[in-house]
Amino acid sequence: MQRRPEGRQADQIRPLTIKTGVQRSAAGSVLISTGGTRVICSASVEERVPGWMKYENRGWVTAEYAMLPGSGDSRIRRGPNARGTEIQRLIARSLRGVVDLPALNGFTITVDCDVLEADGGTRTASITGGWVALSLACKHLVAKGKLKKWPITGQVAAVSVGMVQDRALLDLDYREDSRADTDMNVIGTPDGMLIEVQGTAEGKLFGRDELNDMVDLAQKGIAELAVAQVAAIEAG
Repeated sequence: MQRRPEGRQADQIRPLTIKTGVQRSAAGSVLISTGGTRVICSASVEERVPGWMKYENRGWVTAEYAMLPGSGDSRIRRGPNARGTEIQRLIARSLRGVVDLPALNGFTITVDCDVLEADGGTRTASITGGWVALSLACKHLVAKGKLKKWPITGQVAAVSVGMVQDRALLDLDYREDSRADTDMNVIGTPDGMLIEVQGTAEGKLFGRDELNDMVDLAQKGIAELAVAQVAAIEAG
């Protein structure tokens, strides 16, 4: 299997670290670094739910996402934008996919994902790190006796894949992503279940065989990310 410019195999994720406890005031926080991408994910707990679900006897998980000034080649302006809104909705959907909301009754957990440095895969890193921050926040609530039941039903992680020069590659950096014929983000669980798949033909159309190859690669990467998630929680 031909190596990529930085020495990775086609089915190899970028160097990964997940450091917990990076913000003292947050119920759960991590700094996730994957290659040149670094994201702070922090989980904040409020003892209330949105007004529209006041009588539904369940809690809520939501997310916010932002690329900070200095995270890219040109200055990122502060404030809401369409891309950020789309990504934070994706993060929230992904996390809620593995949460028992009735077990979180009366609480809202907001996971904030702030990109310090971007080199591709910021949304996937946010989901992977966001799940760890969310889990640490729930661990805090259980330890305080505020939750009677563990609300998280499984793990979720995310990774990018793509077709670059007719090769399926796992965990694209910005250079690879910018020249990919197909770019895809896969969100799933380590046991092979999928929460969301976002794929677009940027240069050439892709077939079912290529789709299967990319999803298989992504599931391999998700399983490896899940091991790192568990290790981070145990260390934190």
